[in-house]
Amino acid sequence: MEKMAERRELELIKNDILDNLEQVDDPELGIDIVNLGLVYQVDLKESGYCLVQMTLTTMGCPLTHVIANSVEEALLKIPEIDEVKVEFIWEPAWSIDRMSRYAKLALGVH
Repeated sequence: MEKMAERRELELIKNDILDNLEQVDDPELGIDIVNLGLVYQVDLKESGYCLVQMTLTTMGCPLTHVIANSVEEALLKIPEIDEVKVEFIWEPAWSIDRMSRYAKLALGVH
């Protein structure tokens, strides 16, 4: 029973993480990084350390630090998270296929 409660708590924290990441917009596109499909993986340790692996729509984006700071600020609002590291990765390359239906509609992509 205790394991089930721990799993439920972990699921709630994961939901909070996604909800908070949906508040972080790509400054150039005005769509959040989750719906754009930029977040590849989130790993939360029991110690409160959270690693976010994500990409950007274009390599060499001049706003990398702005997005990383926004991700960190958003996730540090979650009580269980004490430290955030954002790691930008380029493989697999991002494409519009990773975007949600909402993002495609908002950007007029078919």
